Amino acid sequence: MCIRDSQKKKVMVVSCDVYRPAAIEQLRKLAGEVGAEFFPSEVGQLPETIARQALEHARLHAVEGLIVGTAGRLHIDEAMMAEIQQLHAALDPIETLFVVDSMTGQDAANTAQAFNAALPLTGVVLTKTDGDARGGAALSIRQITGKPIKFLGVGEKTAALEPFYPERVASRILGKGDVLSLVEEMEQKVDKEKALKLAQKVQKGKGFDLEDFREQMEQMLKMGGIASLLDKMPGFNAAPAALKDQAADKEVKRLVAIINSMTRQERRFPDIIKGSRKRRIAAGSGNQIQDVNRLLKQFDQAQKMMKKMKGGGLMKMLRGLQGKLPMGSLPPLKP
Repeated sequence: MCIRDSQKKKVMVVSCDVYRPAAIEQLRKLAGEVGAEFFPSEVGQLPETIARQALEHARLHAVEGLIVGTAGRLHIDEAMMAEIQQLHAALDPIETLFVVDSMTGQDAANTAQAFNAALPLTGVVLTKTDGDARGGAALSIRQITGKPIKFLGVGEKTAALEPFYPERVASRILGKGDVLSLVEEMEQKVDKEKALKLAQKVQKGKGFDLEDFREQMEQMLKMGGIASLLDKMPGFNAAPAALKDQAADKEVKRLVAIINSMTRQERRFPDIIKGSRKRRIAAGSGNQIQDVNRLLKQFDQAQKMMKKMKGGGLMKMLRGLQGKLPMGSLPPLKP
């Protein structure tokens, strides 16, 4: 799906998994989520027939990228391994990517080696790398197969598939963060028009209200989740567990629900939210009054930070960051 986003290519997906009833429907829904075309297939068809039909359709309709999903299989299943070899011969693909669960550890590397012997793999997609054992499987697979890791799955959402950069992964493991990936994510996924409006509002000294606060939280959730973003910040690995818990997406969604339970006037003028209003907001969002108080406290902290950015405060903050970020990640700032 990265081809479609970064290069604006016309991409189509097709499922050759005729063994798992829900596989085709899952891919159809996924295609809709990411904006890719979907080529239909049925359980009763032969995988090779599906692949050939999809390839012919792609050629006739100027599809620039065809992604063929196959059924999961064990390398010791001779019939299934023969099937995947036939599919490869029929398609003659530019890329043959092996998708493997990183949580299986050394087994992942051994399985990749077996598939590499049966197919001319061009790379590996490593999933579930957001766990504690990240990095180890990537090293083993690279060492055993000699094939590059092309992508990492760092979560369950469609946005949580990212290109593999060895130095960036190593930086995260060592607790140094990954500022370059963070900048790239913001460039690709942040709504620039809304961000510009907020920046102009802050620069003019107009109040940062709860509607702005909600918008910022929703933007971060769209970028794969706040914990995922903070994981790329230097030093976050060493942050207290309580802070990481606060950054959990579940907690952020709770805060958004509380704000949604407010009236527009309350979101614009938070100071009017007192006892009876707090009780109504808590009940309306399915939370406790303590949760509403916690939200208001966090908003107050965010509001103070925004006030510091007024009148050049943002430039001062960026200058302060320059000495802490990797060399070259920020351009020199003029005084």
